[in-house]
Amino acid sequence: MTKARYIRLADMLSTAIHEGKLAPGTKLLTHRAFAEQANVALATATRAYSELERRGLVVGEAGRGTFVRDLGLPPTLWVRQAVEEGLTDLVFNMPGDAADADMLRAGLRRLAAAGDLDAMLRYQPHGGRPHECRIIAESLVSRLGPIDPDCLLVTSGGQHGLATIALGLFRRGAAIATDSLTYPGFKSIAALQGLDLIPVEGRGGVMNPDDLERQCRRHKLQAIYLMPTVHNPLGAVMDTPTRLRIIEIARKHDLLIIEDAAYAFLELDPPPSLFSLAPERTLHVGGFSKSLATGLRLGYVITPAIHLDRLLEAIRATTWNAPALISGLVTGWIEDGSLARSEESRRRDGAERQQICRAVLTDFPVLSHRNAGFAWLPLDTGIRAEPIVTRLKTQGISTCGAGPFSTAVAVPQALRLAFGGLPKGELKGVFQKVREAVEEASLD
Repeated sequence: MTKARYIRLADMLSTAIHEGKLAPGTKLLTHRAFAEQANVALATATRAYSELERRGLVVGEAGRGTFVRDLGLPPTLWVRQAVEEGLTDLVFNMPGDAADADMLRAGLRRLAAAGDLDAMLRYQPHGGRPHECRIIAESLVSRLGPIDPDCLLVTSGGQHGLATIALGLFRRGAAIATDSLTYPGFKSIAALQGLDLIPVEGRGGVMNPDDLERQCRRHKLQAIYLMPTVHNPLGAVMDTPTRLRIIEIARKHDLLIIEDAAYAFLELDPPPSLFSLAPERTLHVGGFSKSLATGLRLGYVITPAIHLDRLLEAIRATTWNAPALISGLVTGWIEDGSLARSEESRRRDGAERQQICRAVLTDFPVLSHRNAGFAWLPLDTGIRAEPIVTRLKTQGISTCGAGPFSTAVAVPQALRLAFGGLPKGELKGVFQKVREAVEEASLD
């Protein structure tokens, strides 16, 4: 059967994209110009471009044109993946907003008009440019209290901040206490550095101080890794008495506290941070990937002064310095209010997605933060996650079980659902498929 003309044209352009003849970022001809070049009707050219967009090969931007996608990047808000072309991704949380690209364009124009653009092309101080450290530090005062800008180090994302701490402060074999369910990125860092993660019991993402005390007696712990404000993957916010008890134990046993605040901005009324309660032993790690854009890798570590030299050496050894272009963009957005607006947008968007999730999974024991774009779905006794993950994959949905998050020997049976970057119009159908897969598994 002969293919329709618009399909043949889409195939021709698809081949050029996959062979690299049309590089990522290339602007295609306008619909009308392409129609004239291919000697077809305007409607045929429009259908060809729509077919390319359906395949996830191009992205159309209103008022600017159609551009070739970077196929090495995961799909984001503007890519609608059909089941036959790929999977709906519930594994990686990729929050975003339709206005993000405009924010980036405005930020780049601001930088291009700056007087000292040449300075961005040179090596930077390992811990970040002093004026930018001050801007970031001042923006965090309302959450963390007074911060010495000299003790704030700029990193290439929060993940790099965690790696900097692991590389700079711990030797192979060091034991660090963590929640029994924790951030997979920290597990990866620990594995690369040869650190021994000691799981501590908890409930709903809040560490049990009594079990931490027991683990201190059983192991020679050097630190605790925690996400006390919006835990990943459970979304919990640790209450103040628990924070104070953990700090008491850390002081008693001379433990460092690594406070990961990747999602802390989602909580509007958080308890005092561990950093503000115990600044002498807390390393506070944050970043802007979740609040601005996952592709803009900028983070920070706030540290007691005694650890500055070793952390600076770790930054020097890994990246030398965070890119000045990115730090210039982010600090500009802090100053002009764009960051605050983006954080509010992420909270509002997360809340709307949570409502859709809860409406479909209404009688399931979902654990999540009310403003987060992810949720945790524990499974009833006897139901295994692996068959559900496999079943969903056959339906075009990619998700994962508890394995990547678990530090304990006995991995719980649960599903982690990340839905921060999916089109909202698709969420109800996606959650319905998840519901049906779990219900079918309960009958097996």
